[in-house]
Amino acid sequence: MAAPAALQQAPITFQSRSLLSSQLQSTRKIKLSLSTLLLPKLTLKSRQSRRRTGGGGSSSGARMAESAAGSYANALADVAKSNNTLDQTSSDLEAIDKVFSDEAVVSFFVNPTITEEEKGKIVDEIAKKSNLQPHVANFLNILVDMKRIDMIREIIKEFDVVFNKMTETELAVVSSVVELESQHLAQIAKSVQKLTGARNVRIKTKIDPTLVAGFTVRYGSSGSKLIDMSVKKQLEEIALQLDLGDIQLAV
Repeated sequence: MAAPAALQQAPITFQSRSLLSSQLQSTRKIKLSLSTLLLPKLTLKSRQSRRRTGGGGSSSGARMAESAAGSYANALADVAKSNNTLDQTSSDLEAIDKVFSDEAVVSFFVNPTITEEEKGKIVDEIAKKSNLQPHVANFLNILVDMKRIDMIREIIKEFDVVFNKMTETELAVVSSVVELESQHLAQIAKSVQKLTGARNVRIKTKIDPTLVAGFTVRYGSSGSKLIDMSVKKQLEEIALQLDLGDIQLAV
């Protein structure tokens, strides 16, 4: 596969597979240039050159993948910002992230024996069921065509970072045993906003049965700060207080 940087010399032409609207029929050609995708700085080594890399290749490969994911995320964020769909694009990516959390889905897309046409049909199904915007569905098609669909979850993580910077948003991940009521989430958002001084607070929820009851809130850079209001935490503290060690009691 040619490196994306080489594609700066000519527009990318691919067959749109999206079934979302009549404008995206499979018979229509859609041309996207690297300037449209805003990926001028994206450079990737070929697989052959990576195989020739000596010791430390795995770490450099990881850095390269991270850089590539960031470039794709920035490209998608810029497109979404230009058409004023940042919030909806973020919601679309959340839906996609849930789909690709299934290892079977990932295995399907990275399987080299499955044709791009077959993968495109599954992209169509994902787009239809998740009600994705046309530019997000097209983005998935581009990743399939460029054999980068395996990076989608890393791209989504990088997109979250870009989205938060663009919108001055603090991300707070709320984990609980059961889904919390909307009013409780609103109160948590207000508390995080007060703690951080952020213009906006975005709440993501996760179910974690190990908490027993209560909830935790992670926020800050890479979730470095924690508010722990779980019963699990309280039980751990009680256990520490009751740890009497080898103390012998008089009879």
